[in-house]
Amino acid sequence: MAKRPAEEPYAPSESLKKGERPVQSQDNDEVGPFEDEFEDEFESEDEIFEAGVDGRPDIEREAEESRDAMEVDQQTFIPGRSKLKAGESLSPDTSTYEMLHTLSTTWPCLSFDVVRDSLGSNRKTYPATLYAVAGTQAESTRAKENELMVMKLSGLSRMDRDRDEESDDDDDGDENTEPILETKSIPLTSTTNRVRAHQYPQSDPSRIPTTFTATMTEAAEVLIHDITPHLSSFDNPGTMITPQQSRPSATLKMHKAEGYAVDWSPLVTQGKLLTGDNEGKIFVTTCENGGRWTTDNRPFTGHQGSVEDIQWSPNEKNVFASASSDGTVKVWDVRSKSRKPAVSVTVSSTDVNVMSWSHQTAHLLATGADDGEWAVWDLRQWKPSSSNASNPAPKPVASFNFNKEQITSIEWHPTDDSIVAVAAGDNTLTLWDLAVELDDEESRDTAGVQDVPPQLLFVHYMEMVKECHWHPQIPGCVMGTGGGGFG
Repeated sequence: MAKRPAEEPYAPSESLKKGERPVQSQDNDEVGPFEDEFEDEFESEDEIFEAGVDGRPDIEREAEESRDAMEVDQQTFIPGRSKLKAGESLSPDTSTYEMLHTLSTTWPCLSFDVVRDSLGSNRKTYPATLYAVAGTQAESTRAKENELMVMKLSGLSRMDRDRDEESDDDDDGDENTEPILETKSIPLTSTTNRVRAHQYPQSDPSRIPTTFTATMTEAAEVLIHDITPHLSSFDNPGTMITPQQSRPSATLKMHKAEGYAVDWSPLVTQGKLLTGDNEGKIFVTTCENGGRWTTDNRPFTGHQGSVEDIQWSPNEKNVFASASSDGTVKVWDVRSKSRKPAVSVTVSSTDVNVMSWSHQTAHLLATGADDGEWAVWDLRQWKPSSSNASNPAPKPVASFNFNKEQITSIEWHPTDDSIVAVAAGDNTLTLWDLAVELDDEESRDTAGVQDVPPQLLFVHYMEMVKECHWHPQIPGCVMGTGGGGFG
């Protein structure tokens, strides 16, 4: 309803003398004997209902706004499903992120690993700091420009958002810092296919842990580096890294073909390494007393295709699993004299690219395949290869075909056995919560969006994403890498 205008206050044109009263001026428009002197001060009922915020009827104003409005696609855009049109790009909704930073490098780094640090576990304060190691993929004509990058990322602030009114202004000031990237380069002469880091504590607790990296290269070599001095130099300004410190501690040449499968045992402190190649062979290398690296020259064989990924058991130091392009996952015992698998299960009709063994629930194994499907398996249902062949093939306890391109990385949350991070060739890095029940009526509500599993927690668009890893000491922090850089 429109309001009556306030009456103009009386403002005499001349000053009055003491005792005089103001005299009302006589207008020509005098009110007749049958006229309502308040006639113009109220709108009619029709005017009350039709008048909008600008004095025009709502219908008229809305019609004009509709004509002038831009055409907007009201359908929900789902990365990996929906296609961008020419000239379109995606921007993240920053209100959904606690922290979001991107990093570009000279050459793509399609494999990396997070390095544990001494800054404490379960860190929730900002700005955050993390350490990582990554290998580059330079053009073949410039292979000598490849490097192993040891990185320290600091000053990682949280996203700007409305703070709690009770937050400390001083704390907010500390959080709003500029990110800083520090790197130490180790020269390589070949592209990195896969890199993984391993740490073991020093005998002197005051010294930082020894950190090794294992790099599988396109030249079919496995390079082991001690990057402890590189990490230490970040916190000791002026420290010089000598060429000798950047040379490999060992160069392993047992593979005759390149490969992508690398994993360090979490239960052998000094260092025990698995590597698998495109010929289906798997080798074990151990760090002996004195720091010498020894490879058992008897490979594990049994796959009919390339070994795409490999994982040590989180609780059995002699057991590991391997995933292959032959569609199988095999479980092995390193004590076996036959060097043959103890269990073999076909989990996909396509290549099995990646897998992850849960460190919280050791009988759960997640796999990701070339057809975009990923699944979770209960290893207690897998029977030894020598058992009765009539046993029914095991079924996954959960499987998802949300992604329509190959799964490129998969990893269980380090402390929550229901959360999984998945990267795929459709430029998505997704987070999943397997604790969501399908029969939970509330969880089925996907706001009208079709074919979205209720277990899907979060979708992050990342160009050509190849690998993702949780940070084991920063809850909820996921780092990914792809053709467009790090995120």
